[in-house]
Amino acid sequence: MKSNGKVIAEKKRLREAKEGRVAWRHWGPYLSDRQWGTVREDYSAYGSAWEYFSFDQARSRAYRWGEDGIAGISDINQHLCFALALWNGEDEILKERLFGVTGNQGNHGEDVKEYYYYLDNLPSHAYMKALYKYPHHQFPYRRLLEENGRRSKQDSEFELMATGIFDNDEYFDVFIEYAKADADDILIKITAFNRAQSPHVLHLLPTLWFRNDWSWRPAPQRPRLSAGAREHVCFVVAEHPKLDRYRLYADGAPELLFTENDSNNERLYGVQNETPYVKDGINDFVVGGNAAAIHPGREGTKAAAHYIAEVPAGGAWTIRLRLCAGEISTPFANFDALFEQRRKEADDFYGQVNPYPISDDLRNVQRQAFAGMLWSKQYYNYVVGDWLDGDALAPPPERRSGRNRDWRHLNSADVISMPDKWEYPWFAAWDLAFHVIPLALIDPEFAKHQLVLLTREWYMHPNGQLPAYEWAFGDVNPPVHAWSALRIYQIEKKMTGRADRQFLERVFQKLLLNFTWWVNRKDAEGNNVFQGGFLGLDNIGVFDRSARLPTGGHLNQSDGTSWMAMYSLNMLAIALELAKENVVYEDIASKFFEHFLFIADAMNNLGGRGQGLWDEEDGFYYDVLKLDDGTQTSIKIRSLVGLLPLLAVASIEPEDLEQFPGFKHRLEWFIENRPDLRKNVACMRTPGVGERRLLAIVGKERLVRIMEKMLDEERFFGTYGIRAVSRFHRSHPYVLNVEGHEYRVEYEPAESKSGLFGGNSNWRGPVWFPINYLLVESIQKFHHYYGDELKVECPAGSGNMVTLWEVAGELSHRLLDIFRDVDGRRAVFGGEQRLQTDPHFRNYVLFYEYFHGDNG
Repeated sequence: MKSNGKVIAEKKRLREAKEGRVAWRHWGPYLSDRQWGTVREDYSAYGSAWEYFSFDQARSRAYRWGEDGIAGISDINQHLCFALALWNGEDEILKERLFGVTGNQGNHGEDVKEYYYYLDNLPSHAYMKALYKYPHHQFPYRRLLEENGRRSKQDSEFELMATGIFDNDEYFDVFIEYAKADADDILIKITAFNRAQSPHVLHLLPTLWFRNDWSWRPAPQRPRLSAGAREHVCFVVAEHPKLDRYRLYADGAPELLFTENDSNNERLYGVQNETPYVKDGINDFVVGGNAAAIHPGREGTKAAAHYIAEVPAGGAWTIRLRLCAGEISTPFANFDALFEQRRKEADDFYGQVNPYPISDDLRNVQRQAFAGMLWSKQYYNYVVGDWLDGDALAPPPERRSGRNRDWRHLNSADVISMPDKWEYPWFAAWDLAFHVIPLALIDPEFAKHQLVLLTREWYMHPNGQLPAYEWAFGDVNPPVHAWSALRIYQIEKKMTGRADRQFLERVFQKLLLNFTWWVNRKDAEGNNVFQGGFLGLDNIGVFDRSARLPTGGHLNQSDGTSWMAMYSLNMLAIALELAKENVVYEDIASKFFEHFLFIADAMNNLGGRGQGLWDEEDGFYYDVLKLDDGTQTSIKIRSLVGLLPLLAVASIEPEDLEQFPGFKHRLEWFIENRPDLRKNVACMRTPGVGERRLLAIVGKERLVRIMEKMLDEERFFGTYGIRAVSRFHRSHPYVLNVEGHEYRVEYEPAESKSGLFGGNSNWRGPVWFPINYLLVESIQKFHHYYGDELKVECPAGSGNMVTLWEVAGELSHRLLDIFRDVDGRRAVFGGEQRLQTDPHFRNYVLFYEYFHGDNG
């Protein structure tokens, strides 16, 4: 807990939370950025989620499964929520939630059309900071919809900046900050900077409300918000049967507005409301001037403190609030001092996380990256059985045989790391596995909890499958859970010196079921070559690999088989680690060693029946299409499909072999007695650096040949990372003709022009960050075995011969160059000059899953 003799307050809080002494995580940024348009809220017959619950309905219609808001927080069960609403005096509606185009409205799929940034956060959420940029003038909802609807997949997206709404700096920078005095005592500061050269009126409406859990069950106890006041301060009292009594104190005695968090059926459906006080009542009062829309008795289930001020040109305006369990006589007495203390504690914490000498710019990038990970936690509630049956909504019977019908057991009410709380406000199993790697650096307990969670019986299918993502839990994500668990285990052990074998064993036992599901379900011919399906690489192939192939037959996937080889090696490594304290795991390690040998043999030789998925002429791995008549066609698309075999690599240290004589004996037996397997697995017998043993699909000769292509700047090696598809296909498209139909793959460095998966598939050329991370790691593993003697040309054709470690370093630097300030420019901002040069934009960094393959 100390750094240079200093007690790190955040470390102390995390220890208190872990030991159950103080519930520091009880409140956090668990509110979604978007609840409308999700599968959870879709009660249509045939799964038209985007149309069933629209943005326009969201202000008036009560949600069933969660809540959303701007820079919002909630308790861990999302009974009580807080977020900021705003009005500039010109918009037709309050700004209560972030706007964007849906998957069917956007020319490249769903896309949020706002500017907001997550700037700081601590794992305990004792300090959090976000920024929302709010225009002075009417928000261009209609123009954004119309222009994006007009554009084709060949066009770029139409963004908010292009509307001119930020011209002449006519907008507010609204900073939202939270600082916890205690686990259930949260100070809130909202500061609006007017960036324009003229004054402008702003309405701030910090809003407190209860998630509606009373409309779906018979005779529930309705919670209650009511008003109170003392000299110079007013407050809202929140009473809920499952919470302590909370108070929201509002400094400066603003007007308190109350309504109910119930649907406005009159506006939505033309049906009379049971009460005049409904979800959009505060909107109708502030924007529409309808005094009858708010409760005259100042009570309800939704309330806002209404502040109004004219903010001077270039000036700022701050309001203060405090949300706490219990009563405080002077809620704002130590307000500013406590905020300053928490900010300083955040600096101390991140100073210890990264004590190394790096530039201030890179430190800022890293801090915002961590903030984004922590802000992207979300309370995720989805009881699939209730959803299928419909609760009080009584959906059409067709939907019971539709989406997720085989996942009735899934019962989620947990805080989970989301890919993006607007575009992807639902967990995805393999995204989560990547999220927890950076989270482990700052909060290993939360990271471990996330991986364990998805293997629990209320998530994992009884057949052993992990749920993929909300739109189709039964789809197939790459099996990276074991890799992630092992990496977290190693990260925590290195950071703290403590090895949490209980966590590792807990995950491992469940993954035995998952591995068995994979082996039994995804190997059509029993040849240890896997078909897989979606596997995260949507649209990278010539046709939809999750659907029935238009050619008939099946596709033997280089990536699917590589993922399974990697899975086998990860499970082998975990088993050997666990065997250090339980010899039984030696036998299991041997089993995964055997699995790996058979899979690697199939990749390289198809069990003695040919070249497998390797193309000797091209020096690359491809998918192979096998038709029903037995004929085979190599699908010669130069893509990540051919690079992923590099990920299946591990080395075994000599001391580990000596420690496990049973495992060593069986390993040596295979080497001596199965030369047919040995010859297709890299360096099984040859001593490496320090007498290590290497397990890899790709041998030394093939490794060098693949590297030639991967490090060619006209193929895979982009200025900002490895492209998902080789730029070779820019001038040489891959074309497959089937019964008069032409299927093509071309190099597309950004959004795909294909309509597969609704047109929002992006993998035909961009730099895909998670895969690049795995490639860096794998190249380092190869160097660990081959050492400095193996050198390759980097970039290809340059004459610059470097070690594999140096290749990994070069790739890492290219990835960093997406975000860092290089000569006054950040590649991530592309050609948008305002983002590049404006001091109020250029140092706020955004992080995505993929980046333009040529310009970052």
